[in-house]
Amino acid sequence: MPILALGINHDSAPVAVRERVAFAPEVMPSALAEARTALDCRELAILSTCNRTEIYGEVAPESLLAWISEYHDVPIEQLTSCHYQFTDETAVRHMMRVACGLDSLVLGEPQILGQMKSAYAVARESGSVGSTLHNVFQQVFSVAKKVRTETAIGENPVSVAFAAVSLASRIFTDLGQQTALLIGAGETIELVARHLLDKGVKQLIVANRTLHRAQLLAQDFGAEAILLADIPEYLPRADIVISSTASQLPILGKGAVETALKQRRHSPMFMVDIAVPRDIESQVGKLDDVYLYTVDDLRGVIDEGKRLREQAAEAADQIVDLAARDFMREHRSLRAVDSIRSYRQQAQGISKDELEKALIQLRVGGDPEQLLEQLARSLTNKLIHAPTVALRQATADGDLERLRIAREIVGLAPENSGQESDVSASVPEKKKLK
Repeated sequence: MPILALGINHDSAPVAVRERVAFAPEVMPSALAEARTALDCRELAILSTCNRTEIYGEVAPESLLAWISEYHDVPIEQLTSCHYQFTDETAVRHMMRVACGLDSLVLGEPQILGQMKSAYAVARESGSVGSTLHNVFQQVFSVAKKVRTETAIGENPVSVAFAAVSLASRIFTDLGQQTALLIGAGETIELVARHLLDKGVKQLIVANRTLHRAQLLAQDFGAEAILLADIPEYLPRADIVISSTASQLPILGKGAVETALKQRRHSPMFMVDIAVPRDIESQVGKLDDVYLYTVDDLRGVIDEGKRLREQAAEAADQIVDLAARDFMREHRSLRAVDSIRSYRQQAQGISKDELEKALIQLRVGGDPEQLLEQLARSLTNKLIHAPTVALRQATADGDLERLRIAREIVGLAPENSGQESDVSASVPEKKKLK
């Protein structure tokens, strides 16, 4: 059974479909068990995020699609029209591209690798990971690490939050020594907080209209939580101010910033106003020792980041293509192990049987020289019997490709090499009937 990767994502299906086929974390183990039983398969893993649901394993795609339809009560016709599927090398390549962020809505985003590792861990704990999926996932994780190390796929800003933090790192040589004041507690500010922590910022202050929401966000990042009304008190401590609220009026005015600068003895302040309408009065940007940027200022940074990530993605795809080919070459060679083992055991069994016959004849006084000749002849005939039949059949059928492969397997030179004129020269004649 080939390796299969089947799923839907942000490119193939709208959110209305994606949310219907998503697997909640708490049902993942039971879903895996149910799928393995229903599909009679040994290996299966499920990746489910807000942008994609994918299932990996050794299973027939038609059966898997039917199971997804039944499990989530989604019409099979709807899934058929928006799903994609890959097998063997293309499946491994797809999994590698997903783990590297090359198939993400935001090119190069790093969160997907952690989500894939989680999918693997859950499947392994559920007993649905065998040698094939284990080897695939380990190679996928190795390639993702290589891509992150050898390319700049994740280094350039492609989101407002990342761009804001990237600008801050240009102003301050060591962000670990700075204090950041974040105004708002929405998704953008949460992303800003994550990027700041990744850059080494240790002192965070979160200001919000409701203290409870600020406290919830602050708990996740070890930050202080304050109300918007408390900003003037905390502003002098802030080296970095990043604001993103839904306020219709400015939250931070020129007067408050002037007062904070005096208390800071005019130590520089870096500010980014992500909000529309703006949270920070435009006059603040005219103050000495204040570096104020808006969403429009970030657009150029984001466009440049996208361009650089696209360049990095080309290099990453080359790494992925080579790794996928190498993996499948190794995987196919492992598939031959059982056949080689059986063939060797068969040959050893023939040798043992013929040797025992010769020893019996030797013990009853048989001529040693004649027995050795008979042993060699008998071994030769029995060991080449099956290849001989295959060569004769291929010749009789006129199947030149099968004949070429058969000759290569048994170690014969190609027919056009001049060493062999026909198949009959390479195989013994059939015994004449007495």
